[in-house]
Amino acid sequence: MVRGAARQRLPRTGPASRAAGPAEKPCRKRRPRTEFALKEIMSSGGAEDDIPQAERKTVTDFCYLLDKSKQLFNGLRDLPQYGQKQWQSYFGRTFDVYTKLWKFQQQHRQVLDNRYGLKRWQIGEIASKIGQLYYHYYLRTSETSYLNEAFSFYSAIRQRSYYSQVNKEDRPELVVKKLRYYARFIVVCLLLNKMDVVKDLVKELSDEIEDYTHRFNTEDQVEWNLVLQEVAAFIEADPVMVLNDDNTIVITSNRLSETGAPLLEQGMIVGQLALADALIIGNCNNQVKFSELTIDMFRMLQALEREPMNLASQMNKPGMQESTEKPARRENPHKYLLYKPTFSQLYTFLAASFKELPANSVLLIYLSATGVFPSGRSDSEGPYDFGGVLTNSNRDIINGDAIHKRNQSYKEMHCLHPGDLYPFTRKPLFIIVDSSNSVAYKNFTNLFGQPLVCLLSPTAYPKALQDQSQRGSLFTLFLNNPLMAFLFVSGLSSMRRGLWEKCQDYLRKINRDIAQLLTHSRSIDQSFLQFFGDEFLRLLLTRFIFCSATMRMHKIFRETRNYPESYPQLPRDETVENPHLQKHILELASILDVRNVFLENTLDDY
Repeated sequence: MVRGAARQRLPRTGPASRAAGPAEKPCRKRRPRTEFALKEIMSSGGAEDDIPQAERKTVTDFCYLLDKSKQLFNGLRDLPQYGQKQWQSYFGRTFDVYTKLWKFQQQHRQVLDNRYGLKRWQIGEIASKIGQLYYHYYLRTSETSYLNEAFSFYSAIRQRSYYSQVNKEDRPELVVKKLRYYARFIVVCLLLNKMDVVKDLVKELSDEIEDYTHRFNTEDQVEWNLVLQEVAAFIEADPVMVLNDDNTIVITSNRLSETGAPLLEQGMIVGQLALADALIIGNCNNQVKFSELTIDMFRMLQALEREPMNLASQMNKPGMQESTEKPARRENPHKYLLYKPTFSQLYTFLAASFKELPANSVLLIYLSATGVFPSGRSDSEGPYDFGGVLTNSNRDIINGDAIHKRNQSYKEMHCLHPGDLYPFTRKPLFIIVDSSNSVAYKNFTNLFGQPLVCLLSPTAYPKALQDQSQRGSLFTLFLNNPLMAFLFVSGLSSMRRGLWEKCQDYLRKINRDIAQLLTHSRSIDQSFLQFFGDEFLRLLLTRFIFCSATMRMHKIFRETRNYPESYPQLPRDETVENPHLQKHILELASILDVRNVFLENTLDDY
């Protein structure tokens, strides 16, 4: 975890970055071991002249591979964070060396034990770096299968107790390696929804931190305790629990499954665009986060991924497998995860994404950020006169306080205005804004005639609704897990698994009907239909309409600002206020025995 002034920097996408934990000291570039150093290593095993030449060569080759692997690993942090092509060959070389190193230490373990003094924590360190490589390859490619590969290596470290002897050595830096391993393992488990493992790891990490701070007079005790608090809040963020009959919690996944998106029926006329790239941006104050990933970012990234599959081979280089068969399913859209970016950082990533967008593809921008409101009335009402959402201003901090505008007539410079996105409407653009000033993005003008849709959150929620903003936005929850959001606004906090699955089946029926409403509408803007051919965007659009219809029927959502909006506007009578859809929502409420929280007079003309 980056702290202090550096905390606001974008997370590194190279494997050498931190998954979580207090900041590391920069490592010096390592030089290859000299012949003199090798003599020192091997002299402990007896007279140097007595060591067979073959064993000397084994130690020399191992040292070479170890140094080469560290050199390549450290070089990954210097790769550009954006762009999808430049880094692939470098990653391939790094995987090559780590594959050789891992196999080499397995084949020559006895010699390395006797002559090199190889320790188990050193084997664990190699396995940990391979796990990091797979995790960061997932970040680069958005292919969830590589999360499983990272998990397998991290699990092996734990099962084989590679770090078990670290606590017996009087070296705090080795204990920190162990703590960092736990933090990285937790991140991977969170992304794979392995919550049972997460809870075990948090307990073990807590014990390790207590032992570490008891044995060593450390300055980072507070920061490690903050890591524990953050992950505890993260795993408790869901407002509704699904329970088995024995009251154990059911772990639900919200990635796209084969039955997730409503199928396109014969005769539906939709566009052939595909979602290729997504920027997921999180800059909300006081929202639950872990490892530079807010709960809103976490939910949205899962909404843009398919369920992971195990790779056939554990140590094959990612992206290098050759297959004569065409993949059965399309890849996940590529994603950039930007935690509290500055305006210039956000714009750089946006420009890189725009540049590399393939033909007939869509760029998605998800903004979960604090609203920035206009400071006063303007003579004109252009795309820079309605405010927008906040970007990071960490470079303008003096004595811990942000610099305030000296002249209120100037526009807020640390703001992403709707006008800032105009250049990128030259290609198909799908925007989701979850903010207290989301309506600023209603004031769009489609200058280039390309498909353009903005889905906008409510700008305020009813006071009677328990404030859950710290645990994530209700709007994003609807886009990620609409049934959980429906239960929350209905006042339910737990549900039995059987009833949950029954409601999920009914929700799939609702989504199918929403899809028909959209495609059969005679007055809908064609941009919606252009995006409807993509599974991910289709699911987001149907969930958005379900969210909007639910809020409009709910008794406590009575103000206009309580409702989601969109650009272009949807035809209400054919979509969010359609009587057929309203009837479905009441039927779902009846299944849950919460019909009393919804209005029924909307159905008088049905």
